[in-house]
Amino acid sequence: MDKPEITAYLKTFCGWSNGVRAVLGKYDLPYTEKDIIKNPELRFEMEQLSGQPLSPSVIVNGVMLADISGEELEQYMLEQGIVGNSEKETDVPLNSACTDEQHASMVKMNL
Repeated sequence: MDKPEITAYLKTFCGWSNGVRAVLGKYDLPYTEKDIIKNPELRFEMEQLSGQPLSPSVIVNGVMLADISGEELEQYMLEQGIVGNSEKETDVPLNSACTDEQHASMVKMNL
């Protein structure tokens, strides 16, 4: 299978962003990560491309998948034949919000 071209607009600390990272790692897929917290210009870029402000948003082979969880990303890639079934497990939930600890960490870092 050819490797897809993937750009992921993610937050530095976020349960859903971690789920997307985990899925991409599960299938050993290379991708460009654009951290919308560390670089607000990338958040604006994401909003312009996706038409909405929620993340994660992932572009796979030119298709924008806005406000998507790791679970949804994996399902999309399976349905499109981009990846095949994998028995690998991930070490984080694929569809989970930020924890209270992650939110507190972002506040401390002024994110």
